[in-house]
Amino acid sequence: MFEPVIHLGKKTGPTFLDKVKDLLPQGGNLSMCLTCGACASGCPATGLENMDPRKFLRLAALGQDEAITRHPWVWMCTMCLRCIHVCPMKIDIPQLVFRARQLWPREERPKGILGSCDMALRNASCSAMGTDPEDFRFVVGDVLAEVRETQPEWKDLEAPLEKEGAEFFVSQNSREPVTEPNEMVPLWKILHLAGADWTYSCEAWGGENYCMFLADDDNWKKIAKATLDRAKALGCKVYLNTECGHSTFSVWGGNRRYKLDSELEIAPMVSYYYKWITEGRLKPSSEWNKDLKLKFTAQDPCNQIRKSFGDELADKLRYVIKACAGEENFVDMIPNKSNNYCCGGGGGALQAGYPEARHAYGKIKFGQIIATGADYVITPCHNCHAQIHDLAEHFGGEYHTIHLWTLLALSLGILAENEREYLGDDLKEVWIQGAEGTPNPFAAK
Repeated sequence: MFEPVIHLGKKTGPTFLDKVKDLLPQGGNLSMCLTCGACASGCPATGLENMDPRKFLRLAALGQDEAITRHPWVWMCTMCLRCIHVCPMKIDIPQLVFRARQLWPREERPKGILGSCDMALRNASCSAMGTDPEDFRFVVGDVLAEVRETQPEWKDLEAPLEKEGAEFFVSQNSREPVTEPNEMVPLWKILHLAGADWTYSCEAWGGENYCMFLADDDNWKKIAKATLDRAKALGCKVYLNTECGHSTFSVWGGNRRYKLDSELEIAPMVSYYYKWITEGRLKPSSEWNKDLKLKFTAQDPCNQIRKSFGDELADKLRYVIKACAGEENFVDMIPNKSNNYCCGGGGGALQAGYPEARHAYGKIKFGQIIATGADYVITPCHNCHAQIHDLAEHFGGEYHTIHLWTLLALSLGILAENEREYLGDDLKEVWIQGAEGTPNPFAAK
């Protein structure tokens, strides 16, 4: 347990507070904090390493740099913004945490986050898992060829690379091409049915930015700029993010933070699922769940909802889920949307090297999920997906954790047998595309 030691006395030289005054209201007056405790009471990281948001703020106000410098709690806080969301004075504690991370010598910051940041900087793909452009080209081509050969319905499926003038530049989290290549296919099918004009690039396609989590401003900017520049060079109009909260925020937030002034629309994938359904370009059906009556709930990714696109995107997420599974089969967590709790996987926590703290942080989220009685948790974010899946294994939950593209493809009747890795036995054989005697909405169109 890290125990901060408080020394009250005259300070020499600039303090941490001096360095962060630009982040605070009233010219850096931390006395604006009412010590109401709203931040700490609503923060799942409260108590970890004997620290919480209010204590962190008061230590900064008192000039207790020794107590906050190199304190491991700053890597357990996910900077999810729930504290500022409930703060009556809107004090930006997450940015204080970000600055406190920068007090650590770069080479001594958590090795998992540091390694992923540096790996992305070493390859033109900006892939945190080190997939270079030619490897990505090979994987995409190989998977596409297999789909065309084994799924005759999709002999015309495309996964374009370097297509100039395409409307959408699609980012891709490295996890799929590296470890779960079949998980890319449902999204390709969805884009095909929607008639989307899209492309990947072999350069700067990596849908992750761990330099942001590392509090490395220069390299967060470098990766965000590289991927936006690549989309612009191809003549695309929309930078369409993979289902990943931190991927979306790192590009959207990076564009704003560093004044990159990209003219591209930077959009989360979920917003376009909603658009295409409401326009009639995608026609999911919930008939498959009429008798099964499986229950679904939604995780609101902090980086996509509270930190960027707000409740408007949260409502679109719920619209899509209900269209796919039936409105009566959706059960919301309490609280939800912008007030939802962080799952504990973001902010770099998954790779920070504090698994016990991460599980303790996630216990609130696990309780929320169990309270819904849901069979499935929809997680349109890779960090949320990994953390919530891990929480089920750690605490003994019986729910399944899936990407939204899996549910959408299932409800469209286009999900093949080998594209169901995260589905439970109850859905392993439901509406398998092309299965004899199985309802297949796609084949009927």
